[in-house]
Amino acid sequence: MKSAVENLEPTRVKVTVEAPYDELKQGIDAAYREIANQITVPGFRRGKIPARIIDQRVGRAAVIEQAVNAVLPQLYRDAIAENEIKALGSPEVDVTEVPAVTGPLGGQLVFTAEVDIRPEIVIPDLSGVVLEVATSEVTDDDVAERLTSLRERFGTLVGVDRPAQDGDFVVVDLHATIGEEEIESVSGISYQIGSHNMIDGLDEALVGMAVDEEKTFATKLLAGEHASEDAEVLVTVTAVKERELPEADDEFAELASEFDTIDELLDDLRAKVASDRAANQAVAAREALMVHLRENADFPLPKRIIEDEIKAHLEREGKPEDDPHGEEIREDTKKQLRDQLLLDVLAETFTVEVTQDELLQYLFSASQQYGVDPSEFITSADRNGQIPQFVGEISRNKSLAVALRRVRVLDAAGNAVDLTPFIGQDDEAEAPAEAEKPAKKKAAKKAAKEADGGEPAPEPGDDVATEAAPEATAEDAPAGE
Repeated sequence: MKSAVENLEPTRVKVTVEAPYDELKQGIDAAYREIANQITVPGFRRGKIPARIIDQRVGRAAVIEQAVNAVLPQLYRDAIAENEIKALGSPEVDVTEVPAVTGPLGGQLVFTAEVDIRPEIVIPDLSGVVLEVATSEVTDDDVAERLTSLRERFGTLVGVDRPAQDGDFVVVDLHATIGEEEIESVSGISYQIGSHNMIDGLDEALVGMAVDEEKTFATKLLAGEHASEDAEVLVTVTAVKERELPEADDEFAELASEFDTIDELLDDLRAKVASDRAANQAVAAREALMVHLRENADFPLPKRIIEDEIKAHLEREGKPEDDPHGEEIREDTKKQLRDQLLLDVLAETFTVEVTQDELLQYLFSASQQYGVDPSEFITSADRNGQIPQFVGEISRNKSLAVALRRVRVLDAAGNAVDLTPFIGQDDEAEAPAEAEKPAKKKAAKKAAKEADGGEPAPEPGDDVATEAAPEATAEDAPAGE
């Protein structure tokens, strides 16, 4: 096999592959055997039909086509490896010549494959880099806030005879109209004022309203058939309630925890806040490092990969290719691809490897997270070709952990921050803990859906640039000699 590479763009190449008949003969013989097992010819046993009879009955062109479709993907992979090409996505394959389909056996297979490639990326020197994160100091107010959240879980709602205030719970009826037409109506909805998770303008309208009072406000609808349209909403309050919290005493400590006294509970809450702050510092350091890498590594992005991902995203949402949502997600898609490429190069720079134990632990953890049997989850991931995606996700997380060991991390007060519990040390297996979790969720969603019998649904957090072999067809190839 001979191969040559032509640079089309900084992120796209054209690979030309030539394979002589001798290298294709094994695949052609296999195609003859497979066809011999599929057809029936009087006077011959199935599977024992000579090649010349198959040529007469089926045609050598069909045999060559089947052989080309079988061998082309491996020839493409060999050419990519031989030329050390970091291919992204699926190639566009054009078969320009096939072995002779008439006359004497011979000829060659020639095809071209245009494919996006990873651009040249230079990781900036990390020596001397200082990253700043928030302090992990825990104040009495922090503990009081955590205690209040715990008390709210055990609070009770009681009706009040006064206008609604911020933080109150209300029961409301809503009627939305556009012009003279009522487009939606709901009754008996329970809502906490100040949560800002329903209709724009609702929270402001509810403050000061009493039971049986009505008010109309203007809003822009966010979802449904009339999304982005201006509407008038009539809100009626049918109940106002406030949450009464239990006293923070020893009795509450026994009710809400395993502790007997409120002092023990407060000590435990303080420790949990401190633990959360430390984990947050690890996540913040990770993001600060990514910001540093983004700002100091400039490289072009493969345009087709971005367009293909946007198209796939719209298809999953049942939207046409020209839907405006495509432009809304463009920047996020580019950012995700840029980060993925940066981390892949970072992993290569630090020679990060993923062990089998790490992969199995990752898969087991993901299966538990989605309530799927581990063996089912792993089988589904393997069947759908998602294992390389998971390996890539683990590798990227490990590369960040290794890189974080090469920089200094200080808090806002100038104190050194020890991230060892989260990023490990150079003389031990790199296994970032809490800071990895968001990435794990994204990578595992697809396999979880497959294991549950649903369609895979990649998100912006999933890989958008992976190497793929072509799905070859020889139907449009020239007829040969």
